[in-house]
Amino acid sequence: MSCVSPPDPQALSLPPAFRVDDSDDVAVAVRALEAGEMVAIGGREITLLEPIPRGHKLALRDIAAGEPVLKYGWPIGRATADIGTGHHVHSHNVATGLSGTLDYRYSPTGIDPAHAALPADQRHFLGYRRANGKVGTRNEVWILCTVGCVSRTAERIATLAQGRFQGRVDGILALPHPFGCSQLGDDLQHTRAIIAALAQHPNAGGVLILGLGCESNQLSKLLETTPGIDRSRLRAFTAQTSPDEVEDGLAAVEELVAIAEKDQREPCPLSDLAIGLKCGGSDGFSGLTANPLVGRMADRVTVAGGTAVLTEIPEIFGAEELLMRRAMDETVFDGIVNVVNGFKQYFLDHKQPVYENPSPGNIAGGITTLEEKSLGAVQKGGRAPVCDVIPYGGLARRKGLTLLEAPGNDGVSSTALTAAGATIILFTTGRGTPLGFPAPTLKIASNSVLAAQKPNWIDFDAGMALTEAGLDGAADALWDLIIDTASGRLTRAEKNGQREIAIWKNGVTL
Repeated sequence: MSCVSPPDPQALSLPPAFRVDDSDDVAVAVRALEAGEMVAIGGREITLLEPIPRGHKLALRDIAAGEPVLKYGWPIGRATADIGTGHHVHSHNVATGLSGTLDYRYSPTGIDPAHAALPADQRHFLGYRRANGKVGTRNEVWILCTVGCVSRTAERIATLAQGRFQGRVDGILALPHPFGCSQLGDDLQHTRAIIAALAQHPNAGGVLILGLGCESNQLSKLLETTPGIDRSRLRAFTAQTSPDEVEDGLAAVEELVAIAEKDQREPCPLSDLAIGLKCGGSDGFSGLTANPLVGRMADRVTVAGGTAVLTEIPEIFGAEELLMRRAMDETVFDGIVNVVNGFKQYFLDHKQPVYENPSPGNIAGGITTLEEKSLGAVQKGGRAPVCDVIPYGGLARRKGLTLLEAPGNDGVSSTALTAAGATIILFTTGRGTPLGFPAPTLKIASNSVLAAQKPNWIDFDAGMALTEAGLDGAADALWDLIIDTASGRLTRAEKNGQREIAIWKNGVTL
């Protein structure tokens, strides 16, 4: 479903404010509200005592200083001052309750009956089945770099190849980055793991890995970490040993195109689909519309036997117990604990608070604390059990919902999702971003205003969830779009040429 002409929220019969859970102390303004305006919520009429910006919160009861403030049925922080009914609730009167690492107790809730009762969709998408059994949603040739020194060379090869071989495959894509040299230890391993994982991605019908020759991320070591790649579809060389690296690169791409162009789309069950779950530029509507909508997509994929991957570990702080309760066994629970506390310790080791989030854009959009952001963000994981926890640069190993170690940064986390095997990324946003990544990236607007303002960025308007269509209607429409995209429909980012990667640099530079 496109968002060329999304509905005007002012013209719709929308409620003025929305409360997520019956126990909540706050509601979210669906539109800008004026002082003196009266809103009806939960059988009560609340008179607003000050203006409430769209996406921001209003108090539904008197909240004393020091009391927890509930949204989504969970605390999003504590009041730093007395807050009267009808007042604006935001960063001026609420603060986070997060501090450091925590001890957690394994207390599983079992499989959610609502998730278990979902029927499996028997439809198919048209994908590219690879020799190892994985299925791609695109058939492209990717040019990867061991080191940033050859990034421009890779881009030049891709540009020339696109002109020479246009139309023979779905695309020829250079994925440059600035790293690969002057790195040590785990930092170097992170770069190597991401490049190696991308080289094995099913959306790449052919891969050229371009090295320099003297870098820390040696080509020979990198190739040792790609056991899953089809070697007949791989070409690799170092520029220092080539008399003309551009011409050699073009020759390698021509060989790969000749192989990949023979591939054909074929009907594939939804169990072959792998989706990445991502949010960026979130606002006060993200947790009401786009994120729960994507959670329904995660449920549909996992019930069908497919794979969903959730990441952005610092953006689950304060909501991690919701995922821990859904761990399929104690080993997975321990994995969640380790990755959450490990990330918190990473912040503390660098003398940074674990709650240094939300971003300025998030705050302007109505998100007050990291707990509030996290409680909205984890909804992207739906209700499925968490079946696995994998490290940064790791490949998804099991069908179902996997938690991936990666930071919240849009480029870094979306690259990690692609490297993990996601063949489509569902990217929810309330503020908007033009970014796109190697896997087709569907931008899902949390509100209709953004969808109307940025139709060249946005693929789907989740604001329809607040209309009569509701989440059910929005879910059906988004599901159709996902299947169409998996079958070859281009995303806005693809049409705009927005395809890039970013690597997590977390160590010293020599």
